[in-house]
Amino acid sequence: MKRRDVFGATAALALGFGLATGAVAQDKTYTIGVSIPSATHGFMGGLNWHAQQTIDRLEATYPQLDFVLATAGEPGKQVDDLEDMLATRNIDGLVVLPFESEPLTGPVKAVKDAGKWVTVVDRGLSQPGIEDLYVAGDNTAFGRVAGEYFKANLPSGAKIVVLRGIPTTLDNERVEAFEKAIEGSGIEILDKQHGNWNRDDAFTVMQDYLSKYPKIDAVWAADDDMAIGVMEAIAQAGRQDEMWIVGGAGMKEIIKRIMEGDKQIPVNVTYPPAQISAAIEMTALRFVSDTPVYGRFIIGSTLVTQENAERFYFPDSPF
Repeated sequence: MKRRDVFGATAALALGFGLATGAVAQDKTYTIGVSIPSATHGFMGGLNWHAQQTIDRLEATYPQLDFVLATAGEPGKQVDDLEDMLATRNIDGLVVLPFESEPLTGPVKAVKDAGKWVTVVDRGLSQPGIEDLYVAGDNTAFGRVAGEYFKANLPSGAKIVVLRGIPTTLDNERVEAFEKAIEGSGIEILDKQHGNWNRDDAFTVMQDYLSKYPKIDAVWAADDDMAIGVMEAIAQAGRQDEMWIVGGAGMKEIIKRIMEGDKQIPVNVTYPPAQISAAIEMTALRFVSDTPVYGRFIIGSTLVTQENAERFYFPDSPF
């Protein structure tokens, strides 16, 4: 599978630096834990696929690296996984995408307090500054780019509804940026509810919206899995011609519909699941080279339109 354009060049460059500077401590083996949510929806399915592919590639490239991959379907299981990695696997580094920010902050801090390297991905912790490296899509841009499209393509007085994700810092950043982008437009947000980046939850939320609001001009689903659930609810209500939808993250089914000029899904905003590859590769560089990998690594968001959609369409992708 090809990686997103915005990700591939930067990650390849970082990996190239690592190879160029030469490995350090070749005779020592390092164990890196990777803790991510299970494939509860399409984006996470893609992210899980990228994580496993990256681990396989790095273990083949660097014999001094061992990886421990654990997936969790809820925060409690992820907390248990981190405790096990620290207590029984004696990890040297951790790459973690928190299932939720608040319940994972303390356990991740415990890993850091034990002297381990910590890379946090995507969903930030509720306490800043714990991690050594933060890797994510640009959540502020993700919300802003969507909001700018709404502002440019809806008249003053238009009524919209919003679906939020799982309660996390990144969801807050997205929604705040979206709301700021539509300021002064006269667009009215009728309602905001959590669809939890889940098709079934989004279907239920949209059914509620459709029953409460006789006029809806557009929907910010803020995620392609949620957009699928939203479309199903709209179809069952027979209201397809009344509103358009903007999701996000670049699901191949959505991108294909944009390429074909589907008016119900006119655009999308990128947020690549391949970001987990960048996080794992850069963490590996911490142990096999002198490459500086501290700080923040943010992957930009792009508006996908019918004109450029082909660049973002990967039919062999799991997402």
